Amino acid sequence: MTVLVTGSRGRVASTLLGLLDTAGVKARAGSKKPTDLSPSPGVETVRCDLSDPATFDTALKGVDSVFLYAEAAHAGTFADRARAAGVEHIVLLSSSSVLAQDAAENPIAASHLAAERALSAAAESGAFEATHLRPGAFATNALQWAGALKEGRGPALPYPHAYSDPIHERDVAEAAFAVLTEPRLRGSSYVLTGPESLDFTEQLAILAEVTGHPAPYTTVTPEEWKESVAGFIPERFADALLAYWSTHNGHPTPLTTTIETLTGHPARTFTTWAQDHAQAFAHPVVGNRPSPRLRPGGAPRAMGVPSA
Repeated sequence: MTVLVTGSRGRVASTLLGLLDTAGVKARAGSKKPTDLSPSPGVETVRCDLSDPATFDTALKGVDSVFLYAEAAHAGTFADRARAAGVEHIVLLSSSSVLAQDAAENPIAASHLAAERALSAAAESGAFEATHLRPGAFATNALQWAGALKEGRGPALPYPHAYSDPIHERDVAEAAFAVLTEPRLRGSSYVLTGPESLDFTEQLAILAEVTGHPAPYTTVTPEEWKESVAGFIPERFADALLAYWSTHNGHPTPLTTTIETLTGHPARTFTTWAQDHAQAFAHPVVGNRPSPRLRPGGAPRAMGVPSA
């Protein structure tokens, strides 16, 4: 079996490549910029730009299965080219946001939903089997806080008590490995969550405990937060984030045990994730003392929502 892994510079994809290689499964690392990749010697690289259909045929040649990121623009074309190449199974890294009632209109969920629909249509025609992985909030969203925490001021949060279900990226990769290598798991949709529903203040408290440094935050109004991110988050995405946080403010997120079902072990806790990524939050040392700031000022940081 040969598996094409798209988006191979991503955390989930790069972890999956390692799992496949260790298991002796032939893997092909696809990326928009394959020269930036440094996979294991047994993993070949190929240019696969999901925004450029001209790269699809070469990337898919001789491939049996695909791990696919949810790029909606050419999902239908990718499905057609995969069918022509003889691909038997595509695992889509989607998002649990597709389950929302407004998913088709929500800018965060819409691309995942469109990609799911394109693959499902092809699968229903018998082209290949399609499996959808739908993780909730990635624990790596907390990395958006790293700069502010290093500076000693913490993130600015419009909804500090908004809950999410942070999932370790390795658990997502291991779930993908399971459905790629175990035929009985194909053809279903799996909602993946971490083992705990935590609000932002609880996540910050865990980071403080793990790193040994305070993890403060400030509360801002939704309007103040939206203004602070206007330079790098489009308005419609900012509105969608605020709506998501407002809905989950004070309301724990439902959890699943799907990670354990697929991998044989419970999902990793946010504490484990924080320990694995503690270096990202480490304070720089100036002389013999930690420096409380890396740079003056800076925009407030805030947590993302479920994404792939």
